[in-house]
Amino acid sequence: MRYLKAAFWLFLLAVLSVAACNFWVARKTKPYVYASLDSLPACPTGLVLGTSRRVRNGSENLFFKHRIEAATRLYQLGKVKHLILSGDNSSRYYNEPADMKSALLQRGVPETAMTLDYAGQNTLQSVVRCHALYNQDSVVVISQAFHGSRAVFIARHYRFPFVAYAAEDVPWQESLSVRLREWLARPKAMLDIYVLYRDETVFAEEHE
Repeated sequence: MRYLKAAFWLFLLAVLSVAACNFWVARKTKPYVYASLDSLPACPTGLVLGTSRRVRNGSENLFFKHRIEAATRLYQLGKVKHLILSGDNSSRYYNEPADMKSALLQRGVPETAMTLDYAGQNTLQSVVRCHALYNQDSVVVISQAFHGSRAVFIARHYRFPFVAYAAEDVPWQESLSVRLREWLARPKAMLDIYVLYRDETVFAEEHE
């Protein structure tokens, strides 16, 4: 019984810690995550965060589709002049930046307006590399609001004045697993930047 009580309290502490991390990230980044194009400040660069083009059953990934649509809209309206497409390129069969480039070309965004970052294997790397490797300060992160919030939290920790534009969301019933992962990704981001800290130049140098 004593071990069951200890396990219960440990579980409760873990849940409360995760909830507190999520609340803190959302609260700290709320002023910097924009849902309205009218209020979004114009920036030279948009950072499009990668995700797979298709889900496991082969159908289109709505997270990918909506990010591409948002990036296209921001470019066409002059809110950004250049796009950094940052994502995973872990094998020749999986290439998020190339998939994003292809989709944007189909929507009329010129190749000259895109830079592909093949080593953005996670959000932390994408954000830090955008600043440290590509020398970008004034940046709009383009992703769904909950993801953009985490990216901005990381950026502002390193004193990068990034903001985020919230791409169209995906209904809960189609995105529950992604949202659960994000709920855990925020505490991990805080662990990475506050406990497992490495200078940002490390991320710029990795995978080059």
